[in-house]
Amino acid sequence: MDMDAFYASIEMRDNPDLRNKPLVIARNPRNTGGHGVVATANYIARTYGIYSAMSAQKAYEKCPQAVFVTPNFEKYRQVSNEIHKIFHEYTEMIEYVALDEAYLDVTQNKKQITSAVLIAHQIQQKIFDKTKLTSSTGVSYNKFLAKLASDYSKPAGITVVNKEDIRDFLDPLTIDKFRGVGRKTLPKMYEAKIYCGKDLRKKSEQELVRKFGKIGQQLYYRVRGIDDRPVEWKRQRKSIGKERTFDSALNSSEQVESQFKILANLLVSSLVKQQKHGKTLVVKVRNSNFETITKRITLMDYLPNDEDTIVFYAREIFEEIQEGQIDVRLLGITITNLDKIGFENIKLELK
Repeated sequence: MDMDAFYASIEMRDNPDLRNKPLVIARNPRNTGGHGVVATANYIARTYGIYSAMSAQKAYEKCPQAVFVTPNFEKYRQVSNEIHKIFHEYTEMIEYVALDEAYLDVTQNKKQITSAVLIAHQIQQKIFDKTKLTSSTGVSYNKFLAKLASDYSKPAGITVVNKEDIRDFLDPLTIDKFRGVGRKTLPKMYEAKIYCGKDLRKKSEQELVRKFGKIGQQLYYRVRGIDDRPVEWKRQRKSIGKERTFDSALNSSEQVESQFKILANLLVSSLVKQQKHGKTLVVKVRNSNFETITKRITLMDYLPNDEDTIVFYAREIFEEIQEGQIDVRLLGITITNLDKIGFENIKLELK
């Protein structure tokens, strides 16, 4: 399941005046000195060549008339949670890839529906009824094909790839559509005369490994429809963090202290909700020149899920990071080395 231009679609839903305009989810580069990156763009903006992770300045150069909207990730997470609840009506075997994307194993499902296609249709309809947002679905017998299929007929599409369909589906597919072939790898593919799935399939495993390393070996099997990775629905979360970006830089210790308290409050709520605690605290600081520094401290014992304690250690780390004039455009706190709260520190008395 993959939501269609998720962040942009939420903003267009909440402000219908944006629907027929090129919309870029990023801070307006005219107000930031050209800094910032694109989180996503609606389909109108994409026709100008704007894509995720592009610099906001370059997006502006490609489409000066575009409307830039600063991302509101808290709102996007709330909508994502609504969508996740719908997924759980059908299965617990869910591997979340991002706020807007997930793999669902529906081989055995709560509603005992034997057709994965019917489940996909029902989920798409429920998502639209609940959120007024569209999604695209890929249905297949492995994760690689399901992901490709979900991208095949966006927006609001559903694509099914059965075993007997893989040659018809993969052979004509342009090589840039294959997962793992990024902007750096693509020129190398063209140098090797690989332009589509059929070209890739003609290459031997040895040749692909020699030219592309591990990704070459993966692609050798993927183009043959082979992907044995399970849906990792029991994967343990490794960290929990909160961060905030500020339109105007923080420039006093009092402002930083205040923001640490806000972040610590949010962080403790998440830790308690998920029944986790950890031994490592990480502070992330970004300045007005978009230089980012992270520094961590690891304790022998688990950090208590207590705001004052977290703020204390965060402030200690911050003082080591920040030298001279305080200049903070982004501030973040993360707890890692997580365990369930049931895991306690056992201290033995030495005799």
